Amino acid sequence: MTEEKIHQIGDQEIKDSDLTQEQKHHKSHILSLRNKISKLQFEIDDLMPSLKWHEAAMLRITKEQAEKFLEEEEASEKES
Repeated sequence: MTEEKIHQIGDQEIKDSDLTQEQKHHKSHILSLRNKISKLQFEIDDLMPSLKWHEAAMLRITKEQAEKFLEEEEASEKES
């Protein structure tokens, strides 16, 4: 005996055999969209640490350049 597929759609459990053709069409889109979202979420989770690293590097370099500029300004003022 084969167990019938049951799908969780929203808060409802729906049997495949209870679906009309139109509902099956929507179910296919729902499953496809869930898979795509899952894959994209995996990619986002994979990319976020790299983004954060580059943001931190940018801020660090910007801060270093600003500090160097201020030091040069102070040195220039002392020479005057």
